[in-house]
Amino acid sequence: MANVRDLKKDLNYVLGDIIEAVYIWELTNADKDNKKAEALIDEAITTFDDLITKVNQKDVDNKKKHFKAINVELEERGRKLIDKINTL
Repeated sequence: MANVRDLKKDLNYVLGDIIEAVYIWELTNADKDNKKAEALIDEAITTFDDLITKVNQKDVDNKKKHFKAINVELEERGRKLIDKINTL
């Protein structure tokens, strides 16, 4: 992890791409119920809010370890969201 700016960009890109994938699914499946898709968008936004709050924490002892943990959590939560998109 190079710096905080790159981590914030990664958060934005990963979760933005997930939301975009849900929108594409909604457009290609207009005949299906979109409540689950909307719930996924809400979950992605909540994930972004949670992780950006952790990035902006000031009272951290070991910043490198803290940011690495956030990056790992982003990967885990992102994969779960992608799996949920694939099951729609």
